[in-house]
Amino acid sequence: MNTNKIAVLLFLIPLLSFTTHKYYLSLTQIKYKSESKSIQIIINVFMDDIETALNSDNNIDLQLTTKRELKNNDVYFEKYIKEKLFFKVDGTAKNFNYIGKEYDGDLVFFYLEIENINQVHSIDITNNILTKHFPKQQNLIKSKVGIKNKSILLTKEENSAHLKY
Repeated sequence: MNTNKIAVLLFLIPLLSFTTHKYYLSLTQIKYKSESKSIQIIINVFMDDIETALNSDNNIDLQLTTKRELKNNDVYFEKYIKEKLFFKVDGTAKNFNYIGKEYDGDLVFFYLEIENINQVHSIDITNNILTKHFPKQQNLIKSKVGIKNKSILLTKEENSAHLKY
């Protein structure tokens, strides 16, 4: 191997070792609270991913966590989540209340609640969050009803699950 090829390899190998691989993952945590007869849901997504999706879908510029952040951004967040996330409890479709959101580092946490749930034997979930914009998006679902925990990983192709407790 000549000196030029060695020099190129010595230059390229360190650069390739530091390339970042982008992971597209959200986490949806579902917990049934018998004392309040509600299902509480926390979703966390990467801020730049949700911002890209909402900006593209709505022709806006959210500019999250800046001084120019849109003041009414919860309207866009709520609309988006209600279009992408669906629940059935014991076979009956249920609407959720959008409680709000908060930022933590590069994540956005969304808080949702399904009220007036006396008991839970099964939850069906369809989750299409970010799959339109990021084909490799994976949406991890973790749930707890009583002492039973269930987890499943959803994708663009397999976007729904039936969780039985």
